[in-house]
Amino acid sequence: MPKKIHLNAFEMNCVGHIVHGLWRHPDNNRHRYTDIRYWTELAELLERGKFDALFLADVVGVYDVYKQGAETAIREAVQVPCNDPLLVVPPMALVTKHLAFAVTFSTTYEKPFAHARRMSTLDHLTQGRIAWNVVTSYLPSAARNFGLEQMIAHDERYEIAEEYLDVCYKLWEGSWEDDAVIRDVERGIYTDPGKVHLIRHEGRYFNVPGPHLSEPSVQRTPVIYQAGSSARGRAFAAKHAEAVFLGGGSIPALKRYADDIRAQAAANGRDPAHIKLMTGLLAIVGRTREEAQEKLERFQSLYSLEGVLAHYGGGSGYDLSAYAPDDVLTYAETNHGQTAAAQFTKESPRPQTVREVKETLGTLGGRGLFVVGTPEEVADRIQYWVEETGIDGFNVIQILSPDTLRDFIELVVPELQRRGMFREDYEETTLRERLLGSEIRRLPAGHPGAAYRKQTTLT
Repeated sequence: MPKKIHLNAFEMNCVGHIVHGLWRHPDNNRHRYTDIRYWTELAELLERGKFDALFLADVVGVYDVYKQGAETAIREAVQVPCNDPLLVVPPMALVTKHLAFAVTFSTTYEKPFAHARRMSTLDHLTQGRIAWNVVTSYLPSAARNFGLEQMIAHDERYEIAEEYLDVCYKLWEGSWEDDAVIRDVERGIYTDPGKVHLIRHEGRYFNVPGPHLSEPSVQRTPVIYQAGSSARGRAFAAKHAEAVFLGGGSIPALKRYADDIRAQAAANGRDPAHIKLMTGLLAIVGRTREEAQEKLERFQSLYSLEGVLAHYGGGSGYDLSAYAPDDVLTYAETNHGQTAAAQFTKESPRPQTVREVKETLGTLGGRGLFVVGTPEEVADRIQYWVEETGIDGFNVIQILSPDTLRDFIELVVPELQRRGMFREDYEETTLRERLLGSEIRRLPAGHPGAAYRKQTTLT
């Protein structure tokens, strides 16, 4: 029996997310990202396709490494203009019943107390359909935007994230008891004060007395997503994450990262099955191979190398405009994304020149899993990748919005369902139950956040 997979749509509240330059395509609706109906229509489409979630990426700065400035990113719409991902969730939740929402938020620049309330609010409003994609932010401009002269070092950002999550766990799991809200009209007591507790957190980066301002939501703690495949990122994921967005792009790297995270999770006392591992998927599907190939050729003609180089520069820390074409790109430690920095250097099977790297980056699908073909051919590749790497699912990347997802839902999803690889209908569950199993509505035992449920410190 084939493994049943999970599918997220990978999106961002902006014009140019991953496939740069395609905003110029006449059928692309990316410019409608400021229209609330764009988001509600997308959510309804994904619910028809039985997708697990809409995964919303985010940044809090501009990509200004390439050519030492932001001009390329701004001109090419490389994740700018960009709006807040959290604010589009409530209208999408209103028009759907099952689709979940994974929102990206950085632990590096804003305090945990307010963020914990935002996430509780979204978990209430969605009835347990919310996840938080924990990131630490890699853009120098983001650091400057929040008053820092330079970026915080890569590994220290993860140290901040560790404490940030500890604060959030204490607020979500340990501050309010399940039966704190009693709504006793006769005695005039809405909430029993004896069942609402301070958390009294005093740490290196944060001091938060509490209590949490929100009563317990359906999941209490939102499902924890994480996107980072560096050594430090994998250790963080093995401790905290319930779903991981793996980078790396190649089958050997994905398998190695997946095996490592599961092994570390087991060493931490967690059930490795309580972490779902996913990677990005770029799929161009047609009813015939010729139709799919025609789409590829049209898309490739609009693909912007300059936009991709700006994106890669921010992600890796490498300004490829500063190299000669025949220079060999070698690994150098940066405080940006270490997975992106390693992809064409440490993770490459052979040394690559800057010319070769640019040729790869300038080709659609050059950095990750990519397939062009009929529904059967696309499903074949998906099944192969799952079997070879052991991953649990995919974040489907859009080229045209909403056509890419519509094609995938109308053509590929039925083929996956026919093979027994994807659900034919939703069950009545929270997002955590959908990922980890029925009745696992809250953090399972073994997760570090679950330990805070036992807190009984009096107010």
